[in-house]
Order: sequence, then structure tokens, then C-alpha cells
Amino acid sequence: MTTQRNEGRINEGMWAWRQPENHNRMIGFQSGKTPVPAPSSAESDSFELAYFGGSAFRLTAPSGLTLMIDPWRNLPTGNWDWYHYDFPRECVDIVLSTHAHFDHDAVHMVSASVVLDRLIGSFEFGDVRIIGVADKHVSDSTHNAYDWAEMTRRLTPIRTDPDTNWRPFDNCIIVMEMAGMRILHWGDNRPNPPQHVWDAIGAIDIALLPVDGSQHVLSDAQADEVAARLKAKVIVPHHYGIWNLTARASTMLPCDDWVDAHADPIRTGSGTYRFSRDFVMSQSGRVVHFGENLAFDPPLQAPPEDKDRRNTP
Repeated sequence: MTTQRNEGRINEGMWAWRQPENHNRMIGFQSGKTPVPAPSSAESDSFELAYFGGSAFRLTAPSGLTLMIDPWRNLPTGNWDWYHYDFPRECVDIVLSTHAHFDHDAVHMVSASVVLDRLIGSFEFGDVRIIGVADKHVSDSTHNAYDWAEMTRRLTPIRTDPDTNWRPFDNCIIVMEMAGMRILHWGDNRPNPPQHVWDAIGAIDIALLPVDGSQHVLSDAQADEVAARLKAKVIVPHHYGIWNLTARASTMLPCDDWVDAHADPIRTGSGTYRFSRDFVMSQSGRVVHFGENLAFDPPLQAPPEDKDRRNTP
């Protein structure tokens, strides 16, 4: 009798073998022959941040090197959609994921030369340095109206306690250094990591923090406490509800109340924003909010076939 070893499991695998692109750009960077025009003096001290909804951002370094962090997808079992459509078709140099949850881990859906999935340690290439600091996912959601962590414990066998948690309740905080700035992506990390984690992170110039009206990951107070502990000069919220992107089942809500509670917030006029070092270094806890602006044009509605193909390219 043959045993089906993967019976009842999702065997999705990586999709790089389907991607028509190649890593010739990376060979160019590696050889010193930058495959994009040399940046002007103004651009060498700045980088572009593009928001893709959820916790997904694309960063473009002064050299032109591109990074995508935390691309999202719907739960592959198909019984709990968070998004109205698939993640857009994107091609970048490096793709990263902070942890193994479906709304952060769709690295296979992005065409990238380098995949840094749950990075712990450091990676350097071109004019970018990336540091991954190991810690834990939020497991106390009593500040959320739905207390999803308690529901997880009661309704599934998944362990969420930091001492015995399953893999999806690990989290890697990502710090990216470029253009003379240190940019942190918090992912769904707990608000109270031990001191050695704070020491490994150090001072941060721009903090990308999960903030939403349902207080799904961090409470509003916790987000402010984390930003203060990081000494963040600029704070960019993410992981919030957007009417034409996130479904009600996600329980995400807009974070406008939190944004309005901060002095003189900047609301971007598009899904991209360029941060110059001079501007960032002159700030202290300034909020920059993308709101409903995305770096791609969402479809008016998902094509009917999307419901069946479950995020295939």
C-alpha cells in the first residue's frame, strides 16, 4: 500500500521556473557596470518607497536596485479571502518576507533574482545592506475586538506562545540600509521583544509599522511606543484596510484616526514617495501616510476565473 506523504497538505512550491526574466541586471551590478543610469547627486541621498497595500512595499535604492518586502496573497485553501484580487505582476531584484503568513509570504508571486525569506543575519549587495533580526509574531491580541490570537488557540492546533510557537508565529524584523538611511519593516512582530532584539535593531530613521483601525497587530499605543523606542524620525503605517483591496473578512480598517492624532502628517498624493536624507534627518516622529494610494492600478473587480486559479501566475 502506497502512503500519500503530502496528503492533506498544500504543495505549492516556488514558481521561479515559470518566470521568463533572468538575473542579468544583478550580473551588471555585480560587475560594477550599473545597468541603470548613474544617480544624480540629489538622487544618491534618496530612495523611493512604493506601497502595494497590506504590508507590501517596494524600495528603489539610489543605484536602481529594487526590493519588494512582504507581498501578499489569499489563503491558498480558498476558504478565507483577504484580498479582492491577486498581487500584481512585479519584477524586482530582491524579494523579502518577514514571516510565514499568507498576507506576507507570497515571494513566489514576485519575479526576483534573490529571495530572502525570513532572513536572519545580514545580506549586502550593491548599495544596499539588509539585516534580519529574529523575534516573534504578536500572540496577544486582547486589544483587538476579535482577539484573533485566542481564536487561533481555541479553533486550531497551532501554538502561538513564544516559547513553543509553530513556524507562522516566528517573525523576522527587517532593517534595510540605503541612501544613508536605516529603514525598518516591523512585519507582525510583538511590541515587547527582549532587550537583545532592540540592541540588534539600533536607531531607525524610517519605521514601517503595522497600524490599523481594528488594532489587529499593534494597538495604537503600542505603535507609538515602538516608534519612540526606535527613535524613528519618520513613521509609515501599513497593514490597514483599503476599500478596494482588502475584503471585510480581513477585519482590517483604515488607520486615519491614528494618523490624525499625530502632528502635521503627510498624506501622499500617490502610491510612491521619495525620501531624501536631508528631509528624514530633520524630522521627529513625522507620519507619512499612503492612505488608499497604491503603486499599481487595482482592477475594478477580480476576473471570475481568479476565484478558481488561486493565485497562479
